[in-house]
Amino acid sequence: MDSAVKIKFWGARGSIPSPGPQTVKYGGNTLCLELQFTVKDDYRLIIIDAGSGIRCLGDALIADQRINGQFSTEIFLSHTHLDHILGLPFFAPMYLPGTRLKIYGPMTCEEDPLKEVIGGQMSYRYFPVRQEELAANIEYINLKEGRYDLGDEITLTAKYLNHPLLALGYRIEFQNCIICTAFDTEPFYNVFSTDPADPSYDELITAEGNLAAREENRRMEAFFRGADLLIHDGQYTQTEYDSGKKGWGHSPIEYAIATAERAGVKRLVICHHDPLRTDSQIDDIAKRLYCGQQGTELEIIFAREGMTLVA
Repeated sequence: MDSAVKIKFWGARGSIPSPGPQTVKYGGNTLCLELQFTVKDDYRLIIIDAGSGIRCLGDALIADQRINGQFSTEIFLSHTHLDHILGLPFFAPMYLPGTRLKIYGPMTCEEDPLKEVIGGQMSYRYFPVRQEELAANIEYINLKEGRYDLGDEITLTAKYLNHPLLALGYRIEFQNCIICTAFDTEPFYNVFSTDPADPSYDELITAEGNLAAREENRRMEAFFRGADLLIHDGQYTQTEYDSGKKGWGHSPIEYAIATAERAGVKRLVICHHDPLRTDSQIDDIAKRLYCGQQGTELEIIFAREGMTLVA
């Protein structure tokens, strides 16, 4: 069996689930990715993020005869904002005693461990089943920037993103294939005042802030360098971003495209669609950007719920 990675989108929206007649094409569930790695004559499953889309993934896994009552997987969370973890209590394999889960997520400055941050939504005030009542064997693992050997020739590199809450992007390498994710991130920028008329303005500090932002953006490009597939946040257009969305932790689509081009990425998937964005509006944006991308080698795809890609 040829080595390959199959990626399926079980959710592609951001911020909040947005089902309805105007979101049928691209889907209304929040982010959840399924990665299947062909290993010898079998496959290994890794899940990235546990948005509302993970419910349908869990149902599909239960129906999969290959599991046969025994199921083991790893879930890598980009961060613990609600839209990226709210599907976890509805992930059916967690209610089976034959399930073993490892849930990885970024370490934060909060006192609560990852188990409490994620499991807090499974208390009686929010949900009828407590975390302690789950049948699955669940291990929570704090994650920080670094390179990790996951076995089966799979390596994962984690990098901090620019988001109001500590968030991680992932670079996954399997044999000759490179897949990168960057959900919930925006360009790094100078957080200090750049206006000389501002009483807080300091020329030296401003120069240092500009340098730091440029360096972090270069690090992001290096993180994406040569990726076969980059799955990147694209919640806003550049106009929307410049009209009051800066600092919200999400990227303009035009920025994601430019970054992917500079990094030599082969395919770019735009995800984390704005929950207010209709199917027709996404189609219009895609058409406009495709027209502007004539002559480039970069393939641009707008993520659709249920879409499967092979890398």
